[in-house]
Amino acid sequence: MKTLVLGLLVLVTSISCKAQQDTSVEILNQDNERPKLVVGIVVDQMRYDYLTRFYNKFGDNGFKRMMREGFNCKNNHFNYIPTYTGPGHASVYTGTTPKYHGIIGNDWYDKEIKEMVYCAGDDHVLPIGTESDAGKMSPHRMLTTTFADENRLFTQMQGKTIGVSLKDRGSILPAGHTANAAYWFNGGNEGRWISSSFYMDKLPKWVQDFNGSKTVESYFKTWDTFYDIDTYIESGSDLNAFEGGFKGKESATFPYNLAELKEKNGNYSILSATPYGNSITADFALAALDGEQLGQDHITDVLAISFSSTDYVGHNFGVNSKEIEDVYIRLDKELERLFDAFDAKVGKGNYTVFLTSDHAAIDVPAYLQSVKIPAGYVDNKERKLAFHTFMSKKYGTTDLVENISNNQIFLNRETLKALNLDLETVQKAILNEQLTYDKIYKAYTATTMATSEFTIGIEALIQKGFNQKRSGDVIVVDQPGFISYGKTGSTHGSGLNYDTHAPLLFFGKGIKHGETYKKTEITDIAPTMSALLGISFPNGATGQPLEFVLD
Repeated sequence: MKTLVLGLLVLVTSISCKAQQDTSVEILNQDNERPKLVVGIVVDQMRYDYLTRFYNKFGDNGFKRMMREGFNCKNNHFNYIPTYTGPGHASVYTGTTPKYHGIIGNDWYDKEIKEMVYCAGDDHVLPIGTESDAGKMSPHRMLTTTFADENRLFTQMQGKTIGVSLKDRGSILPAGHTANAAYWFNGGNEGRWISSSFYMDKLPKWVQDFNGSKTVESYFKTWDTFYDIDTYIESGSDLNAFEGGFKGKESATFPYNLAELKEKNGNYSILSATPYGNSITADFALAALDGEQLGQDHITDVLAISFSSTDYVGHNFGVNSKEIEDVYIRLDKELERLFDAFDAKVGKGNYTVFLTSDHAAIDVPAYLQSVKIPAGYVDNKERKLAFHTFMSKKYGTTDLVENISNNQIFLNRETLKALNLDLETVQKAILNEQLTYDKIYKAYTATTMATSEFTIGIEALIQKGFNQKRSGDVIVVDQPGFISYGKTGSTHGSGLNYDTHAPLLFFGKGIKHGETYKKTEITDIAPTMSALLGISFPNGATGQPLEFVLD
């Protein structure tokens, strides 16, 4: 009998151990199916047609490698207004729009505290690596999770998340609420990578070492075209009336001696407005790869990189400039450098990359006018003057209007109540008045946005960017091709194709090779990455996984 019992115990133990081994093997196999590293790349202010316009100038192992080995979504768009940097980065990583994640602009009027707030600003944290208020930042105003947050939760906080960008919002919002760290560049007289106490008490040694090196200073050199400028036939003439340039240089033409120009252009900050800002970002991202040992085990890490210099150059010189062509030629080289490092240190086939943008941009309207395309500029001062006159005549006061910003009008609820006025009636009266102004294309009330459902057109984009608690009472839309901006350089913000059509490239582990003209939306990226990783979607995600991308 004892022999029989002992035999049964051995058999049960053997089966139990076998089951545990099988489970361990299964988990290991599941881990091996996931990439060791996910790299999200957002190129600030990148139009889709930069991929095609500059294609012949790119090398084989940057943008072209992504297209050759990966999947190209050629008809990818933002599905909300406004198309700004803060909302763009938040939407890419949360898989939803400002309606839900709450980042309705780079900054906006806060109706509760009655003042403008910055999307990443946080007075409750301390700057780390600087004494400047530039370090008082966090993601606390973003209301939903990112796919990086969900990866952290799924891996019991073992998978790392690191955000890197010259711009604080380009680093903080993608990295999410649970990030190990987000780092951004503080220019001016410092030229250092910094963070905040939201993430850490002090900078890690590898960051201190980077800041103590001469890497950043090495870029105070002459910016000339990478190739012979005469070969830059994909862009306009170097000397024209549509570009801003730098203080201290008479014309916005190559070359630019940055060592001579830095003093009049914000010292270290001038580097952000050249291709070398992207080089500094790549340098620091590679330092993070080593310093944080990203992608060195089977627990997926996330590296969120945003290249901001493309935006600074676009705003300064415009989308048809030789400067913008050169910044993309040089960015292509930085991508190649990153991919080579990922191949060597994480392993080819062990990582996954997506590349997109936070918005695109319009051609300089003055240039469009010169070639007889309807375009121009909005006179906000004239509009405000006319509007104040209207409010004074109709209601006897201008105190009803609390704030005008981001193409939105905010009403003062206390004054409405004191004057015994109906909110919806006042909203409609303002809407009708705004529609009489020159270059106002459309206008909508908050009541309409909250009670109606739009599925197509500009109206649907406004609604997806409308947050009931944060947005204004009346939203106005400028005429296509017209912007509120200076006469040189490009900007963005609308729901028109020149602002919404952005690249979307995937490549690496788990990604098919191919391309599509099927319409995809920016909010599809986070669910796609979540599906690839087998993790929960971000908690507010409204996009759908692009299953035709996944292998």
